Amino acid sequence: MPEKTGRQGLFVFTLKKIHYRQVTAKVNSYRIAVIPGDGTGPEMVREGEKVLQAAASKFNFVLEMERFDYGGERYLHTGEVLPEGAVETMRQFDSIFLGAIGHPQVKPGILEKGLLLQLRFELDQYINLRPVKLYPGIETPLKDKGPEEIDFVVVRENTEGLYAGSGGFLRKGTPYEVAVQESINTRRGVERCLRYAFELCRNRDRRKLTLCAKTNVLTYASDLWERAFHEVGEEHPEIERDYGHVDAVAMWMVKSPEQFDVIVTDNMFGDIITDLGAIIQGGMGIAAGANINPEGTSMFEPIGGSAPKYANKNVINPLAAICAGRMMLEHLGQKEAALAVENAVVETCRKHLKSLSAGQMGHSTNEIGDLVVGYLK
Repeated sequence: MPEKTGRQGLFVFTLKKIHYRQVTAKVNSYRIAVIPGDGTGPEMVREGEKVLQAAASKFNFVLEMERFDYGGERYLHTGEVLPEGAVETMRQFDSIFLGAIGHPQVKPGILEKGLLLQLRFELDQYINLRPVKLYPGIETPLKDKGPEEIDFVVVRENTEGLYAGSGGFLRKGTPYEVAVQESINTRRGVERCLRYAFELCRNRDRRKLTLCAKTNVLTYASDLWERAFHEVGEEHPEIERDYGHVDAVAMWMVKSPEQFDVIVTDNMFGDIITDLGAIIQGGMGIAAGANINPEGTSMFEPIGGSAPKYANKNVINPLAAICAGRMMLEHLGQKEAALAVENAVVETCRKHLKSLSAGQMGHSTNEIGDLVVGYLK
């Protein structure tokens, strides 16, 4: 019985009669909330979407993008950062693709707390994931270091610590003013972050996990982290455990980054060392990050700011947003597409870029996006 398979269905032929049976091929579809944000954010997101849709077309899945105008301009016009029900709306999406937040006419902290932290906390995106990977063709300020030496990941706890917002003022505005900012660390929050880090480390080649804390000074919070680190580590004997004070980790990231595989740390320390990681991998122009809820909606973004002075000039580097899109594809399970995007970024960097800095790349923003799409196809 000869058979012929068509794109839309399966045709079965026999000698006596012809049967037609429609077989619908399942195509994975994902709903993505897009928040272009402020400054250069919309330009970076535009190129990120271009690459994402090219990957979807090549690997036969669908990305349904819906845009939201959250950011500085909306706040200036309406007085609200997120409208009522926004968090629940975001919860209905598979992922959030964010451009950048920060507006020169909005006081620092309003958008960051009202949008970024609000979404992270309310959507329980308790993991901040930051790959620190130097691609071929990209210069690092570290002498005699290359792609072989700079390839590690930072897992940052993302909903507790000093960023939880606990504290307050006493006698504010007087000479006797007191400001208290408390670091909140729960066993549940610490342990789930550690378990994510151990699992991530288990799927890498080196299988070495470094805890970054400050046990010699921050004796309460760091003690909790260290005890939980070793207790959870007993369940993973295949993973080498290491420890470093945060100041020592910062030093060794510069002097000997090759010693790191996966670093796990708290919210504030993670915020600081990931910016250092961005510089040693070439700069903010290529650094991407993820805010992950493994059981819910996650958010992916370039880690640099909105850079308003470069807005609407077609000179900003979109690679950080494109790399954030790559992380989103991997998180959604489209690993082959994610790898193809990364390879396209590598080829673009190696063959075309003079610099990662805005206006110095040798190509415009949209040309960089086109180059990545070209290598992807």
